[in-house]
Amino acid sequence: MEHYLYLTLNIGTILFPLLWSFERKVSYYKKWKYLFPAMIITATVFLVWDHWFTEMEVWGFNDRYLTGIRLGNLPLEEYLFFVTVPFSCIFIYEVLLYYMPHDPLSHYVKPITLGFIVLLTILAGVNWDKWYTSVNFSFVSMVLAVHYFMFRSNLLGRFYVFYLIHLIPLLLVNGVLTGGFTPEPVVYYDNTENLGIRVFTIPIEDFIYSMGLMLMNVSLYEFFRQRKTIVASIG
Repeated sequence: MEHYLYLTLNIGTILFPLLWSFERKVSYYKKWKYLFPAMIITATVFLVWDHWFTEMEVWGFNDRYLTGIRLGNLPLEEYLFFVTVPFSCIFIYEVLLYYMPHDPLSHYVKPITLGFIVLLTILAGVNWDKWYTSVNFSFVSMVLAVHYFMFRSNLLGRFYVFYLIHLIPLLLVNGVLTGGFTPEPVVYYDNTENLGIRVFTIPIEDFIYSMGLMLMNVSLYEFFRQRKTIVASIG
């Protein structure tokens, strides 16, 4: 049964949000027409990155916990990860929007965002020899800048609240993947390519990686939902 661990984790991640998609208050299923294009574009970018880093052995996957089905150098479960995790996390984002219509961080978005961009850019620069750190931090800094250009401070305050909430399932899911609950990790890392700082068993870079994954999904999701307004404002 251990060969189904990563697959079971994917199923468990998506099960509750999928079942609750038809709940009438949030009506998540009505937003799928914006969600699925955002997920496809984001998954494409991250899977190219994933293939590249796997080929370079920046990280790898333990066959002990996989079904054995691979597409290229990635297991099937890794492809599913970029569907199940964004689907479930955007569900959390939508629930948050419903129950928190007003942005509690609206007055702090600009300094928080600029602080993140500057800090991540500096850390990427001084750790240019560490692939996971430098590429990850540079990418997330860029996504933050693009998001702020597109939406200003309209969404980022609630995104930051959402990000903090999503850390709870992140700690559980990534805790399993990085060996917090198993004899060996499902996903293992070359620590010469990261800072070597871990929260429990999770590399600190994973928290920034997840910010980039979530923010790119949210940015595209909101872009498709507000496309006419955004294009008009930019034009």
